[in-house]
Amino acid sequence: TMPSIFSYQSAEVDWCETNFKHSKIIAEYYNTVNVTTLFSLLLISPLNFLVLEGAGMGIVFLCFGLSLLLTGISSTYFHMTLSYVGQLLDELSILWALAAAYAFLYPKIYFPRFIKTRKQFYWLTGIITVICTLMSFVKPALNAYMLNCIAFHLLYMTRRELKKCNDKKVHRMAAVMVMWWVLAITSWISDRWLCGFWQAINFPYLHSFWHVLIAISLLYCFPLTMYFYVIYEMPSFKPKLSYWPGESWPVVVPYVVLEKLHKQC
Repeated sequence: TMPSIFSYQSAEVDWCETNFKHSKIIAEYYNTVNVTTLFSLLLISPLNFLVLEGAGMGIVFLCFGLSLLLTGISSTYFHMTLSYVGQLLDELSILWALAAAYAFLYPKIYFPRFIKTRKQFYWLTGIITVICTLMSFVKPALNAYMLNCIAFHLLYMTRRELKKCNDKKVHRMAAVMVMWWVLAITSWISDRWLCGFWQAINFPYLHSFWHVLIAISLLYCFPLTMYFYVIYEMPSFKPKLSYWPGESWPVVVPYVVLEKLHKQC
């Protein structure tokens, strides 16, 4: 009999952590609990998009807030149940969040030549997202790998922008972002491919580390994205990277502010 798509452990993916070891109703206890940490950190990130709300683009702020909320709920449900539906919701919510980021924040200067307006780019992004969503049902076990590959394009775009930027704060923030991403993806790959080793030493928790590390990396990625967006799409403003509560603190929250207006000719 085919298992229900909502049933516990009906997913194609099962991470290294021992199932139901610490709870009778939570399949992967630490992966589930650490999603809360991931979610808490990501909730801070949309604060950077308040800049857009002040520029009359509050819809962008709303879309990112809702997409991150969906991602947090979906990931929690997946690791709690390891259900097929949970797996798809977890992966698709990330895909849709990335699609929203590309649609709203991808600089016009990098649009394909046949795309002339932001509205046309919305349609292109929407069509690609629908196709990718449908393809996600073909082999769900491959979805996570494909989603992680998008990071290489983001790193490539960051590298291109850094070549044109002389602000040391921007270079330092990008370096910190990449450092956390390397630690995160190393944890993800190790949990996926070296599970036998980690179980042998009784430490099968690297995927839960992934949740925290990728959240920290995104905490730096969001203000960097906003910084470059303002430069290209809001040329009358000068963006500035800053940290709360201060740069000298050991734990900080990076954010972007609009420092001043440029004089118009």
